[in-house]
Amino acid sequence: MHLRLLLISHAATAAMRSGRFPSDDALDERGIEATQAWRPRIEAMQAAAAFRSTAVCVGETARLLNLEAAIAPALAEIDFGRWTGQRLADVAAAEPDALATWLSDPQAAPHGGESFGALVARVGAWLDALPHTSGTVIALTHASVIRAAILHALGAPLSAHARIEVAPLSLAELRRSARGWSWITSPQDSVS
Repeated sequence: MHLRLLLISHAATAAMRSGRFPSDDALDERGIEATQAWRPRIEAMQAAAAFRSTAVCVGETARLLNLEAAIAPALAEIDFGRWTGQRLADVAAAEPDALATWLSDPQAAPHGGESFGALVARVGAWLDALPHTSGTVIALTHASVIRAAILHALGAPLSAHARIEVAPLSLAELRRSARGWSWITSPQDSVS
């Protein structure tokens, strides 16, 4: 039995394009257009179940994809604490040491929010609690959650989190078999 989990990052927001930490933002016009172009891909996936975070941008992405998805709190964006909504450049100017610590230490949360290590634990617990059945499951979520899921699946060190880039509306495939989780790569047109 193999569980196929398709992790999809939400479409872009204006905050993302301006270099801000997310603040439950709506999709921007370009993000809406990109999502509408993705709709045929999602419809071809034939998932047995779908889950999503509660964020506005994720909800809008799901609606535009015509994807009925149950809320899964574990798929929420990492909590950026007092940096939420601020530009990265402004945080770098005001708190350079705190930002450097956060970027280099996955257990640090100098912003008063959640550390990347805590995010990996949260996402890993959700992954491991998924039913041990065959089929395809879609999880519509955030780049940080997808990075956390990949690290958990691979048993990779937390320090590798900064080396995984996840673009808006990208897909990462994980499969669970008797030997555990695996990260699967495939040609872009073969996800159906």
